[in-house]
Amino acid sequence: MFLLGLMFALVSATAVSSASSSDKLTAAAPRIVALGDSLTSGHGIGVENAYPAILQQRLVSAGLDFQVVNAGISGDTSTGGLRRLARALDGNVRVLVVALGANDGLRGVPVATLKSNLSRIIETAQARGITVVLCAMEAMPTYGWDYTVAFHNAYGELATRYRVPLVPFFLMNVMNDPQMMQPDRAHPNRVGAIRIADNIWRYLEPVLHGAMAQ
Repeated sequence: MFLLGLMFALVSATAVSSASSSDKLTAAAPRIVALGDSLTSGHGIGVENAYPAILQQRLVSAGLDFQVVNAGISGDTSTGGLRRLARALDGNVRVLVVALGANDGLRGVPVATLKSNLSRIIETAQARGITVVLCAMEAMPTYGWDYTVAFHNAYGELATRYRVPLVPFFLMNVMNDPQMMQPDRAHPNRVGAIRIADNIWRYLEPVLHGAMAQ
């Protein structure tokens, strides 16, 4: 029931664009774009407390001159992310963090469609010399275990095919802790957002050091 509540709440989220953390930073700094849904946009806690904003704090502390752009839209799917990719990659983007698919799983979007969309997102970014970090998502067994397993495996297959870092489902150690979740039991609170940022940071930081060395 816990996971089911998470999934239903994600579907019901209104599709509104979140503000960009880049607004307060110089346009000259290379960008890290976080492309996602309500888990990225800061639903219920505000963009200033969402995990992309926490990642920006990590960058400052580490002395890494990048700016994080929050390109999360509540309710978005991999199809929506692909549709707005060109706009999201406008500017000096060096890294793309892809955190899409939760809503695909909620709606029973065919795994082949999910993989196709994510593949095109990754290929488009890599063709522009942008490093991709892929965040895995999970699907409830609402549409059968075969679907759930195929959905889970899709991310690993894509990470292997395109040789990109794969962040395991970043709510895994968050959603079962009520101290990290909002009352809707679907979205992280401020503490949960910090944990999500920690989960992503361990994969993102090595990528950034590699990008700086290029």
